[in-house]
Amino acid sequence: MQFNRKKITITDDTVIHFPGYESWNSMAEMATVAADVNKERVLCRVSLNILEDKFGVMDETPIRCVAHHRAVIQEAARRLIQSESFEDDGSILIRSGDL
Repeated sequence: MQFNRKKITITDDTVIHFPGYESWNSMAEMATVAADVNKERVLCRVSLNILEDKFGVMDETPIRCVAHHRAVIQEAARRLIQSESFEDDGSILIRSGDL
């Protein structure tokens, strides 16, 4: 499957907003946090392994972990968006070193 995405160009005037939407995909073991970048939706993903390594998600559900550590995850996503580190499908993948 090939993904097409609209190119988002980051400038000094770029507005990045996190509307507070998150979801959990148990098949992919991936949490997704939504970001709006100049009114375009960007999905910011972080894996269960990263959540476990960084935040010890074992004691709580992954989505609760994301909600509890939202500020840290959003800041990592913001840095990746600002550096235009988009995946081929237009999403952002947050890795261990990003948190």
